[in-house]
Amino acid sequence: MGDLKRRHLITAQERLRDQVAHALRAALVAGELRPGHVYSAPGLAADFGVSATPVREAMLDLAREGLVEPVRNKGFRITEVSERDLDQYTEIRLLIEVPTVGRITREAAHEDLEALRPVAVEIVEAAREHDLIGYLEADRRFHLTLLGLAGNERLVETVGELRKRSRLYGLTLLDEQNALLPSAEEHLELLDLMLAGDAAAAEACMTRHLGHVRSLWARPEDEARPEAPRRRLGASS
Repeated sequence: MGDLKRRHLITAQERLRDQVAHALRAALVAGELRPGHVYSAPGLAADFGVSATPVREAMLDLAREGLVEPVRNKGFRITEVSERDLDQYTEIRLLIEVPTVGRITREAAHEDLEALRPVAVEIVEAAREHDLIGYLEADRRFHLTLLGLAGNERLVETVGELRKRSRLYGLTLLDEQNALLPSAEEHLELLDLMLAGDAAAAEACMTRHLGHVRSLWARPEDEARPEAPRRRLGASS
């Protein structure tokens, strides 16, 4: 009976950690947690209305994703990405993803490409419904699953890591300006071109799409919102 209680306790702790991690990602996306700033686990725990332990564990999860970095005896610093970093990440993605999309267009089975349509639609719907976390998650699944059709796992891992390092923060303002929807709709355009077998047009669309994404990253810092208080877990949005 004691083992059963321990298993339930561990499960509850893991669930709370996941909830905190999700809330932290949402705060990053909304611009409530600022790049370069250091946040302590106890301070965030007070904001969320939980103990410091699940917050610390959640922040370690985010550290493994490259979103934050531990600062000894202080807490966690939100990862900063410079304009030069973003330019270099985008250049690498262009070098990898554009020719890969062309090759997949020429070689992939029609049904494998068509299977991505629900995800592309999900991206557009998330943008229309202002679901920023859903938008980012569907976008990640679309791109990495598409690249996976090339059959190179290391390539997918590399692009996945680049995406983590260039994570788009402060999406709330862009969302309010309807700047995300055009980028979202490009996924359907790309998929249609690939299904039509037009490799050159698909490569051009991917080049434009990555340039479009980079232009979103380049929004002036002075457009950022002032830091807002974070909601307690379970609070309505």
